[in-house]
Amino acid sequence: MNGPIASPPLHLRVNGREQQLAVPRDAPLLGVLRNDLQLNGPKYGCGLGECGACLVLIDGRPARSCSVPVGGVEGRSVTTLEGLSAPDGTLHPVQQAFIECQAAQCGYCLNGMIVSTVALLAREPHPSDAQVRDALSHNLCRCGTHLEILHAVQRAAELMTERRGPLTPALSPEGRASKSTPSPPGRGLG
Repeated sequence: MNGPIASPPLHLRVNGREQQLAVPRDAPLLGVLRNDLQLNGPKYGCGLGECGACLVLIDGRPARSCSVPVGGVEGRSVTTLEGLSAPDGTLHPVQQAFIECQAAQCGYCLNGMIVSTVALLAREPHPSDAQVRDALSHNLCRCGTHLEILHAVQRAAELMTERRGPLTPALSPEGRASKSTPSPPGRGLG
């Protein structure tokens, strides 16, 4: 009697490195990133694609990795929080801004917020407060650091302007800061 036929390995690019994985194609990308590739940037929050803790960039666009089957990203580029910093360890401007603005309280939502911010600044280097709120509206934060998070996004836009060049290919080199107001605790920033 013959056993089950093994699936051919999957090929994808994670944080700039080619990966060949022997995993079920319907496995959630989040589990593969955390368990098989030992990347802890994307967090398991709800497992339903609702909270944003598991956000990664797929071909430069934010995606909830708990809801994406790994087979759906074959041949594509996946970037996690770990892939944002430069090879020499220099933090990405968004990471630096979140630290400077002390945007973390418990920090559980922060990785998804940073990934969302990277995607926002790549498409809109001069975001308005409304655009920031919209971009982060699907990232749930229950700790109440919303004002600091909004300031961190605007600070990241400032840093992008100061550096006059992206640290990752998806980013635009320009941005601008503005003032913002807090959101009520227990919700996304939308």
